[in-house]
Amino acid sequence: MTCRCAPARVAQLLSGLSIALVIVGCNRDAAESPSADGQPGLAVREDRIDSPRRFSSGRLTIWWDRVPESVRKQAPAPSLDSNIRPADYIGPDACRSCHAEQHNRWSRHPHRWMNALANTQSVRGDFSGAATLLYLGGKATFFQEGDGYRMTLVRGSTKRTYRVNQTIGSRFFQYYVGRQLVGPETGGHKFYRNDHVLPFGYWIDEASWVPVVHIGTEFSDDKRTDPFGRPATEPPFFSQYNLECNYCHTTFPLGDMMIRQPYLIGQHAPFSLNLWTPDYLKSSHLELWNGERDPTMFPDDELTLVSTRMQGFAASDHAVSLGISCEACHLGSRQHAKNPKILPRFFPTAPELFVNGSSSAIDYGRTHTNVNWACGRCHTGERPAYAGGLSTWNSIEYTDARLGGCYSKLRCIDCHDPHTATAPGGWTRPPAETDRICLQCHTKFEPPESRTAHTHHPIGSSGSGCMSCHMPRINEGLQDVVRTHTIHSPTATEPIEANHLNACNLCHTDRPIAWTLEHLETWYGQAYSSTEVRRNYPGREHPVGTGWLQSDHESVRLVGLDALARTRSGWALPRMLEALDDPFLINRQFAARSIEAWLGLSLADVGYRFYMSSEERRPGIRRLRRLLVPEP
Repeated sequence: MTCRCAPARVAQLLSGLSIALVIVGCNRDAAESPSADGQPGLAVREDRIDSPRRFSSGRLTIWWDRVPESVRKQAPAPSLDSNIRPADYIGPDACRSCHAEQHNRWSRHPHRWMNALANTQSVRGDFSGAATLLYLGGKATFFQEGDGYRMTLVRGSTKRTYRVNQTIGSRFFQYYVGRQLVGPETGGHKFYRNDHVLPFGYWIDEASWVPVVHIGTEFSDDKRTDPFGRPATEPPFFSQYNLECNYCHTTFPLGDMMIRQPYLIGQHAPFSLNLWTPDYLKSSHLELWNGERDPTMFPDDELTLVSTRMQGFAASDHAVSLGISCEACHLGSRQHAKNPKILPRFFPTAPELFVNGSSSAIDYGRTHTNVNWACGRCHTGERPAYAGGLSTWNSIEYTDARLGGCYSKLRCIDCHDPHTATAPGGWTRPPAETDRICLQCHTKFEPPESRTAHTHHPIGSSGSGCMSCHMPRINEGLQDVVRTHTIHSPTATEPIEANHLNACNLCHTDRPIAWTLEHLETWYGQAYSSTEVRRNYPGREHPVGTGWLQSDHESVRLVGLDALARTRSGWALPRMLEALDDPFLINRQFAARSIEAWLGLSLADVGYRFYMSSEERRPGIRRLRRLLVPEP
């Protein structure tokens, strides 16, 4: 398996001598990256290995030999202070005495509980022993044994029992990390030695156990892993938590993260960072490098081994804290805790860190780029995309945001309080309040008449809100469809020509594409390829909403059904019920939740559960159809 939060491919890259050029972006041809002055610019992200002695990702280069003199000359003199070494971090409890209010709010934040040891304080799932899950002809049971938590999977003569060691998440779902205690493999197998993400999680709102999703790319049922069979030992199925997940779910010193996950740290760094790794290890990890040997004499395989060992760091041994705590954003603050007059720095500094690309002195304060980069160190990565390059599911919000132009000025904290959890019902700010954030820059639309002329919708209607059109709901969240963080134009050519999601028909689901194209041309002078439209809209006179249900793109089908349910499109209900038999488990999960919320019923009452096999779920769908769509 690969982690939901970011690509876990650095260990593989570090073990080879190849050069990999990876290009991402709005049209998958380029990515917006900060220029030398920290402003967005169109650039290429390159992950490059010239040898195990040098690894570059984005704006971060890890040097195993001495940083070249040419690089040193371009950088200001390194600071004698450090805020990236393990010794620079003090942990969240030290913040409570002076910052009690922020600490109290953070202690209830999902960040705090993104990862925790499994105990009575953290576990949300039903481990009473009475809760079971029937799936793919097997039975999973969840129970306690002594002061520990267990998960047993039985099918036929095969039995697997896992010990739950850690929790992931606390808000919508809780997934679990553990090791196998009982199974058909021999005792020395990696399943017994390595913590990994277990195959079933607890859906908190629904108070039920379900198969985990988005631990990597989702597949149709015929390609999903069978948790009762032998777990696959290679991605995307077997997710070793320390290697592939904990770097974003916990708080590690930033210097460790530069070596463990240079992709995450380097992708959105405001300036070019060059870390002299042997000096960092000598000051931070004597168990890996004590300075007694000349690093230039290290064989390549020894350097690779050091990198691999750091990749597998357990959070319980090396993290500042489990969960995402204060210093994930504020960086090492031990000196600040000792002397409040020494303010935390929001940009990394250390004697072994050389910073290039700044035309002026580095600002270590709470600047636009520093604050956004704090979020961008975890909320970054790659996702499957729609036509036009917008991601299909979330958790890489900052990478998505950078695909639009607004983040040259906008800060993540303009919308999100980093210390306060979003309300249980989701985003609760009224449209007028969020519009004011946009209008700080887009002042020409502040007069109501100007905004009405721009949106062609009355002030106060859903169509007049900035987010409705420029940040529509097209991302698969954890349990609901949520807004994209790419602020983009609703007239963009690619998604409309490809019959992917467009903001107009997400609300006007009953309108055909001809209606949409006519309005976009009349209002905004936007034209589209008639050839592409004919090819991708075989029924141009039919509602776009029901056309999305027939898409060969699974995320278009998922979001299309959500849009029909949100707009209470009763006329489409017969077609919507077909989504309960979608070949993708996650599509059925979202479809079931949307239909239940809209119609106020429980699909379990008709014998339907989204994770059933095709044969098992069809009788329930027939009963539901008879109930909701009577024969004429």
